[in-house]
Amino acid sequence: MSSKSANGVSREHAAYLKTVKRNKAKIIACQILLLICFLLIWEGAARIGLINPFITSQPSRIVTTLVNLYNEGQLFYHTGVTIFETVVGFTLGTIFGTVIAIILWWSDFLAKVLDPYLVVLNSLPKIALGPILIVWIGSGMSAIIAMALLVSLIVTILGVYTGFAQVDPERIKLVKTFGASKLQILQKVILPASVPTIISALKINVGLSWVGVIVGEFLVSKAGLGYLIVYGGQVFRLNLVMTSVIILSIAAAIMYQAVVLLEKLFIKWQQ
Repeated sequence: MSSKSANGVSREHAAYLKTVKRNKAKIIACQILLLICFLLIWEGAARIGLINPFITSQPSRIVTTLVNLYNEGQLFYHTGVTIFETVVGFTLGTIFGTVIAIILWWSDFLAKVLDPYLVVLNSLPKIALGPILIVWIGSGMSAIIAMALLVSLIVTILGVYTGFAQVDPERIKLVKTFGASKLQILQKVILPASVPTIISALKINVGLSWVGVIVGEFLVSKAGLGYLIVYGGQVFRLNLVMTSVIILSIAAAIMYQAVVLLEKLFIKWQQ
């Protein structure tokens, strides 16, 4: 028979939780160690001439570039511009995509009519539409946000709509027997059951929004991390390119973790 600890948890369960916590700490430690080893090897290889730091840059040069950008007041300016464009594109793509998915769920006829067009749009490389967007919208920030929206919109529609369609039909039949309207079915069954699908769509949209924004900044921007990458490549300042890529990676990871935190809060709220 299992005994209880002071906080009411059995000793076996407490030991299991301790093991899970220890394994998690080991994994994080290994991840940090792997990153440190990679940086040390990169720095060492550049210093002894195994690789050309002019082409590959090196960690110490990246740190120096970061400090210079900060001293020039450029670091937070360019990072802030890209983050703002990404967050706006990500939010609009998620909202519009979810709303359109609801409309398609509401009307089977409309869903069947639009199905082939959505498939074609999903398979189309949206980057090809960049020059068209520039002509239609202009070469400012709005074109970049539109690119991020375009890249993430169709994926959101298809992902969320598929989630709606996979809701257990028995649950829908059950509420129908109580006389629920279509709006009530949506509110009480479809949307609550589809929150995990919507969160999965959010995770995918994080990466797609960054892709859309960076491509837009490659094409038209005069500010942002995409602009720094293009500018650095044009004037052969590879340290600037690598620094921008690393800032981009960190910002994208933070945004993804924010969505993961949102998912955990939802799961906790459900319990």
